[in-house]
Amino acid sequence: MKQSLMHSLNRMRDTFVSFSTGQKVVAVVGTAALLLAGVMVFRWAATPNYAPLYSNLASADAAAVIDELDSEGVSYKLGNSGSTIMVPRDQVYETRIALSGKGLPGSSEGGYSLLDNQDLSTSQFQEQTDFKRAMEGELAKTIEAIDGVDAAVVHLAMPPAKVFADQQDPATASVLIAMAAGKTFAPEQVQAVTNLVASSIDGLSPDKVTVADSKGRVLSGNDGVSGIGASTRDQQVADFQQQMGGRVQTMLDRVLGAGNSTVQVTADLDFDKSVSESTTYQADPTTPPLSTSASSEKYAGPGGGPGASGVVGPDGQMGSTGTTTGGNSTYTKKSDTHDNAIDTQVERRETAPGSINSLHVGVVLDAAATQAVSVADVRSLIAATVGISKARGDTVQVSQMAFDRTADKAAAAELAKAASADKKAATYTLLRNGGIALLVLSMLVLAWLRGRKRTKARTEATTYVLDQMREDSIARAALPGPVEHTPALAALERSEHTEGDDMRRKLAALVERQPEDVASLLRGWLVERP
Repeated sequence: MKQSLMHSLNRMRDTFVSFSTGQKVVAVVGTAALLLAGVMVFRWAATPNYAPLYSNLASADAAAVIDELDSEGVSYKLGNSGSTIMVPRDQVYETRIALSGKGLPGSSEGGYSLLDNQDLSTSQFQEQTDFKRAMEGELAKTIEAIDGVDAAVVHLAMPPAKVFADQQDPATASVLIAMAAGKTFAPEQVQAVTNLVASSIDGLSPDKVTVADSKGRVLSGNDGVSGIGASTRDQQVADFQQQMGGRVQTMLDRVLGAGNSTVQVTADLDFDKSVSESTTYQADPTTPPLSTSASSEKYAGPGGGPGASGVVGPDGQMGSTGTTTGGNSTYTKKSDTHDNAIDTQVERRETAPGSINSLHVGVVLDAAATQAVSVADVRSLIAATVGISKARGDTVQVSQMAFDRTADKAAAAELAKAASADKKAATYTLLRNGGIALLVLSMLVLAWLRGRKRTKARTEATTYVLDQMREDSIARAALPGPVEHTPALAALERSEHTEGDDMRRKLAALVERQPEDVASLLRGWLVERP
């Protein structure tokens, strides 16, 4: 086994020695690359696969968890600026259970856990303070769950209830948001945070919630009606104007061609919210009355009638004096009352914000390209496209003017120049790659020719050496007396009495490396024979 190993090592060494300089460099570099690749693969296979243990941890909680992992000897990695701790995937659950048994993480951010330590000795002020802190912590955690929010701080102002007051002081809230790098807080997210905080606190109105970012910019608006901030209103107006302008521009590009018209739309949107109520009463004569009352009174003749005289008694009745007036008397009284059913209609209309107060469209056509176009037709198409209303005071202005094409020509020239440069670069790259391929092919052909030449010379040298040795042996056997040994025969005899195989291997390696030199040397030895 040892001899076989040594023989293999010697053969590899002789083979490496027989290489040319270029072949040696390639062999060394290739071996080093293979070793490096093997080491990298081994390290990749030996590295454990990590999975998140906890995410979005506070600094104090992360420090406590790391200390516990160090004491337990569990490997870990930190991510997301230290707020995420990762451990090997196969140890996630058992590590999490072990840390939970030790009270980690400790939830230092607050929340409802603050209410766990209250007892009978807790004062009312302490109870209210803990409740406010718990609500602030829970709201902060909820807001931090929104995508892109790195941290959030919530402050609540909840005045105490007044028992003997008709009006209570309103509750207010402020939210400070720190976004992650490269993230922005969209208006709809601001609205979501505002509604979320307002819905979580009893008696808190959305217009009493202020949202700001870490740069000190106020993100929410306090309009008290719609809850839509100024930035949101501006964005809605810009979106509406862009939508209307896009419709008109698409139509004009289809009719007049791209680049022959430009459109600008100005919209005045109404963000006020109004509520109107009206009540209408209608009577139907064919409907039977709900109730009817009739009263009739008739008097004829003297005495006791309306003209009788007397003294008012203590009970308010007219007392008769026993005298009557003479002559004929007539008194008649009649009263009718009818209560009819009346239909009542109550109508309540609520106008949502976002209606259009006025719309103004300005269009300019390129005079050079739209000479045959009727401006009136274009104005009619635009009015029909965006819904122009004269009652609102909407306007459409269409004009034909010469466009300034200087920028277009400059852009076209730049594009042509860039296309030419790209073409030249592509041609240069093609030529360079072709030259490199031709050079590599030439080197391969030269190496093949050189190898073929070396193989041919080696074959010729080996054949020549064997023939000369064979002829020398025959000549020595034919001589009657002692024969003077030539250097070639001496080497042959030594190779027979010593390690013949090793000598033949070395001679073969020497012939492999330097066939021309070996052939020249053997020729010189043979020439030296007497």
